[in-house]
Amino acid sequence: MSPALRTALGQGLALLAALACGAVVILLAGESPLRVCRTLLLGAFGDREKIAGTLLQTTPILICGVAACIALRGGMFNVGIEGQLFMGGFAAAVVGFSVSLPAPLHVALALLAAVLAGLAWVFLPALFRVRYGANEVVSTILSNYIAVLLTSYATIFLFKRPGGWSETPPILPSAHLPELFDFSRLNIGLVVGLVLAVAASLFFRFSARGYALSMIGSAKDFAEYGGIDVRKGGFAVLLVSGGVGGLAGGIETLGVHHRFMEGFAPGFGFDGLIAALLANGSPLGTIATALFFGALRAGSLLLEIDTSVSREIITVIQAFIILAVSADLLMRRRGDASAGERRWKF
Repeated sequence: MSPALRTALGQGLALLAALACGAVVILLAGESPLRVCRTLLLGAFGDREKIAGTLLQTTPILICGVAACIALRGGMFNVGIEGQLFMGGFAAAVVGFSVSLPAPLHVALALLAAVLAGLAWVFLPALFRVRYGANEVVSTILSNYIAVLLTSYATIFLFKRPGGWSETPPILPSAHLPELFDFSRLNIGLVVGLVLAVAASLFFRFSARGYALSMIGSAKDFAEYGGIDVRKGGFAVLLVSGGVGGLAGGIETLGVHHRFMEGFAPGFGFDGLIAALLANGSPLGTIATALFFGALRAGSLLLEIDTSVSREIITVIQAFIILAVSADLLMRRRGDASAGERRWKF
């Protein structure tokens, strides 16, 4: 069996095991897993509005997943995408309501601010990783809490809309992302996500630079022996990953909420990371896994109406998926002859 097929089989079995555990929890809650599954499918794909809602939920997960794939390809584990998403969304909102420009230029400037905010937020963890060998998992995951609290403070005490909720003033119409349908908030952010996934896949597969970065992630010693600057490559993938994470937040602000608010995109960064891991770091594979998580999110809205199960069961299922995928990764690393070296298989 080829390594790629073995990896795909392991990830598939991990997903099935997680779903089986979720089915057991549903049974313990006194509900039929088949009925819950049917309700999820109807809630996610029952009609055109529900399909559009599923794609709307998929968009930020897909872009965050691509951000995670970029880091994984270079041997880095960016767990701070959630924080980068919040910083990008906040920066896009500030540009959106404080600057008046023609529509295309306004959108471009707001998205650029989102990318730069995400990039800036991952800069210190990336620098500490390559300069001092600090574990990027710890530094990026801690940065999430700072980003959420910092944007919350700025929203409430600096930019809060008078008399409103904990949110900034609405962005100007010139900064709105064009919607794809008149019956949904689904916007061209989905197209951006698909283009990013395809572009990242082509870059890593067909470009010399992409191949070099993949070598850093899969065989660090071999890459160093071949003359590749491992530290510079790791620094670069973390910066790009952070920028793409910020872009996800900007698209969520400009295309969906049209303002920044507390908790405006909870969990999208982590869902994107899980989607990337489930796709084994493949940007194209992340399209399918992001759609899966988007369907879970969208379908769960119908659960509490048609069944006796809380929509929080989706969080439980996602937790099982994290555990199963992590166990599969650990077993594959343990089976590697170079288990003592941190490496990723693609």
